[in-house]
Amino acid sequence: MSFLRRRKPPPTPSSPPNDSSDHDNNNNNDDSDIDNNNKDENNKNIVDKERNKTREEEEEKRKKNNNEKKKRWSCLDNCWWFVGGVCTVWWCLLFLYNAMPRSIPQYVTEVIAGPMPDPPGIKLAKEGLKANHPVVFVPGIVTCGLELWEGQSCADGLFRKRLWGGTFGELYKRPLCWVKHMSLDNETGLDPPGIRVRPVSGLVAADYFAPGYFVWAVLIANLARIGYEEKNMYMASYDWRLSFQNTEVRDQTLSRMKSKIELMVATNGGKKVVVIPHSMGTLYFLHFMKWVEAPAPMGGGGGSHWCAKHIKSVMNIGGPFLGVPKTLAGLFSMEAKDIAIAKAFAPHVLDSDVFHFQTLQHLMRMTRTWDSTMSMIPKGGETIWGGLDWSPEGHYECDSKQHKDDHNSSMKNMNYGRIISFGKEVAKSHSSKFERLDFKGVLKGKKHVNASICDVWTEYHEMGVETVKAIENYKAFTADSILDLLYFVAPKMMKRGDAHFSHGIADDLNDPKYKHYKYWSNPLATTLPNAPDMEIYSMYGVGIPTERAYVYKVNSDSECNIPFKIDTSADGGNENSCLRGGIYSADGDETVPVLSSGFMFAKGWRGKTRFNPSGIRTYILEYEHSPPANLLEGRGTQSGAHVDILGNFALIEDIIRVAAGATCEDLGGERVHSDIFKWSEKIDLKLW
Repeated sequence: MSFLRRRKPPPTPSSPPNDSSDHDNNNNNDDSDIDNNNKDENNKNIVDKERNKTREEEEEKRKKNNNEKKKRWSCLDNCWWFVGGVCTVWWCLLFLYNAMPRSIPQYVTEVIAGPMPDPPGIKLAKEGLKANHPVVFVPGIVTCGLELWEGQSCADGLFRKRLWGGTFGELYKRPLCWVKHMSLDNETGLDPPGIRVRPVSGLVAADYFAPGYFVWAVLIANLARIGYEEKNMYMASYDWRLSFQNTEVRDQTLSRMKSKIELMVATNGGKKVVVIPHSMGTLYFLHFMKWVEAPAPMGGGGGSHWCAKHIKSVMNIGGPFLGVPKTLAGLFSMEAKDIAIAKAFAPHVLDSDVFHFQTLQHLMRMTRTWDSTMSMIPKGGETIWGGLDWSPEGHYECDSKQHKDDHNSSMKNMNYGRIISFGKEVAKSHSSKFERLDFKGVLKGKKHVNASICDVWTEYHEMGVETVKAIENYKAFTADSILDLLYFVAPKMMKRGDAHFSHGIADDLNDPKYKHYKYWSNPLATTLPNAPDMEIYSMYGVGIPTERAYVYKVNSDSECNIPFKIDTSADGGNENSCLRGGIYSADGDETVPVLSSGFMFAKGWRGKTRFNPSGIRTYILEYEHSPPANLLEGRGTQSGAHVDILGNFALIEDIIRVAAGATCEDLGGERVHSDIFKWSEKIDLKLW
């Protein structure tokens, strides 16, 4: 290189030394050394500058790349960070709450919200109440834990781990495997080959649905305050996915409940049990009371007086005795209020953004194998739920909580009897203003989609475009025609359901056909047991807008999507309207309308009727909803919501008093806040 010094060649021996020339040469060499050193320094400076420039350019590129990465963040990234932050703060607060002495959070709560009342168990223990009658809990749909006993290779390591309830960890880790193991056989309604999922046993089966989310835990803790323990409390857990009779066929659950009740009565001095069913558990226990009296092999062989000998009271909580409109929306389009709003706000969150597959379609296929859901399809048809131009509730105003019957009401065109309407105008107009075209004669010819491009097959994939259009052209579906609709869009599901449940009204209860188990969970097609000394309560929340009817539209977003969805753009147009986000609301507990929970107690079973031939005393206890005043109250002690009511202090106190021996008269009689008696008078049901 140029800045390296060239070495001087050695003198040749033949050349004589020349002093003067040597001196000159030395001077010249010194000068050249100085010049070379200067060149070296300049070259080094140039190299250093180039290196610094390269570093600066690399640093700028790095910053630019970082900025670009930040700019690539989507709304979903921000949402996940927000959720993560909230969860972190929540778990930190929860850790502090549990780590510090109990007196500190109680002191803080009392400073903010005022003195807290004693829990019912402590209050009644001070009054001297003691454990008396054994207590049986019957959980509802989805609240009882399910665990894996046998599975396929994708479920390795999950033996006796909870697939339903708890943390739901496996849902996030292996969602498709979870869906496969939570589904039942689409032909038999029982276990698929190679899979066994069974209910968790004991009080832990349904004390908490998930960590921190109580179901029966608060009630159990308060009963323990007056002396109850596992020897006189029993959780009648069952596989809530199965039809009621199939829980006996597969697991002998009804036989186990019969034996346990007999044992509890025998070991507690002959004291009868107090049974506390919740939600769908009320229908399950209604089925049990008919099963236990019926002769074997279809029934339990207990005889016609078994219930009279073993049951003091049945305290039903949030019972959907006549069905739930919300069930129809779930079976028809896998929607309810919350899901419809989520889909409207973020259309793909429930599909590719979360689990990277078509979530709702997989859930629809799974839940349509759960035969128990068909027990909650509305019963009684138009006689109970109303027709095209009438409904028992009239024109209920959600905000003012007033029942309006005058024709000058702003809601005079609204009608709950049309459980599903295609279009807001159809929902509001008189039936004479639109034409309905029958859909049942339309052949399912050309397929709606190419199923091979979709993640999962549903029965909708077998429908043609003309079929979807025909359903839309029928305009409005009542409680009668909705059954025809479900038979049309989900024939396999309804075929299984027809073998296990009924949804009509019996003409003659003495007809031998009504001795079949398919009628036992339908209050309108069976009779209460022969137990005149028994008390039956219906305890439910009121004052919360509850789904009652829906406005739908055809979904054309994607070939693989469910072809129908709730029209969330449909609103009533004023603050008192019960039409919001495509959903008509009526009075209820947020899940079950008052009409379903209260009618049989207000009229159908009131006194001696053909449905209650022995005259069992029936009572209504309604609890007005009052939301928690602040976050420190958790889910509240005066809630009327469908699950949160299990932590309602007034309801817990009523249950403890009855378990300790009280009757409804001792409680002060019935408590009714809704218009259930007025609505019941509008229903023309033959009582004899």
